[in-house]
Amino acid sequence: MRIVFVGAVESSRIALEALIKTGRAPALVITLPPELAGRHSDFADLEVVGRTAGCAVCFTTDINHPAVLEAMASVEPDLTFVIGWSQICRQPFRDVARLGTIGFHPAALPRLRGRAVIPWTIIQDEHVTGSTLFWLDEGIDSGPILLQRLFTVAADETARSLYAKHTTNLSEMVTEAVALVDTDKPPRIEQDDDQASYCARRTAEDGLIDWNAPAGSILRLIRAVGAPYPGAFSFYDGERIRIDAAVQFENAGRFIGLVGQVQCHSERGFVVLCGDGQCIDVLAWASPSGKRPPVHGKFHHVP
Repeated sequence: MRIVFVGAVESSRIALEALIKTGRAPALVITLPPELAGRHSDFADLEVVGRTAGCAVCFTTDINHPAVLEAMASVEPDLTFVIGWSQICRQPFRDVARLGTIGFHPAALPRLRGRAVIPWTIIQDEHVTGSTLFWLDEGIDSGPILLQRLFTVAADETARSLYAKHTTNLSEMVTEAVALVDTDKPPRIEQDDDQASYCARRTAEDGLIDWNAPAGSILRLIRAVGAPYPGAFSFYDGERIRIDAAVQFENAGRFIGLVGQVQCHSERGFVVLCGDGQCIDVLAWASPSGKRPPVHGKFHHVP
């Protein structure tokens, strides 16, 4: 089977390596030019992986450009995978491969269609999610499902741990998908649009902590937007402080203070009062100056 593979992030690399390892090296890899790595916090350079396996490589910023379609047509693909590419694949693109085009989505479709799905899964306190391979159509993550694996979201799930669960699934699912397509009767399970929900795009600035929120919501934000994403942050003493890890402080009732105020130092960090009167214990943080933990001051929304 001749495959075209499209992607530009860490999950793309993992899926591509899985295909290569199982003897399914794509005829063509389409990816972003390395100089545009800054577009994705989890960018992965697929050129070396692809060329080492004997794949042709095409660089583009527009998957629907006529030159890209020409490059695809030249390898006469049976199947296209689009994994980790944030752009609508229009019909001329989808029609190049003889058997169709398969996309990956880190959610239990039809729930959580759209963007920034891993952070939203944690922020929305989803208890079950899934890794989904589906046939691309003209909609947003709306095509028939080829293969889906459901799993439980841990109470302390982080962006990194959830990302790892999805990529582990993906590394196995892409080769299983090829085997299903090889049967000539691969699944095409229609999604129930009435059950669909949609996630909006997020930017690095959406990691700003609102200390008026309940402690539980703030903790979910910190876990949701950490590595491989830019992280949660606030401002203290004129500096932007990135907060990488925190837990609920068990004995919050002893503190009476202002929302966003540092109440004390703890064994590993410092304690901050949240909008519901509960506190979080910040365990890992970073600042431009590398200062010691904040002392009794107040975090702000602006420098």
